[in-house]
Amino acid sequence: MIIFGTKVYLYQLAILTLVCRHCGYSAAHTLRKHVTKFTLFFVPLFPVSTAYATQCTFCGMEQEVTKEWAEQAQAHTAAAAGGEAYGQPQQPYRHPGT
Repeated sequence: MIIFGTKVYLYQLAILTLVCRHCGYSAAHTLRKHVTKFTLFFVPLFPVSTAYATQCTFCGMEQEVTKEWAEQAQAHTAAAAGGEAYGQPQQPYRHPGT
């Protein structure tokens, strides 16, 4: 008997300030990476699919984004954290297509 299947792993990459397309508020959004891995006898072997999404912390709406956009937003957040003084306001980062 061979036991196989898939398991989804969720990685939080960054927290961004975005304007939500659903509720319209400028709120914190978590940037997440969903990785589905093939498992054999409950041991994850290799990734089957990868998806990126943001989730609004105000209303809970989740929106899928491209890998390129996720990497750009993550780089923007890292640069802003290293380049700006603590406590200064940051410009809201908008979703693609808004």
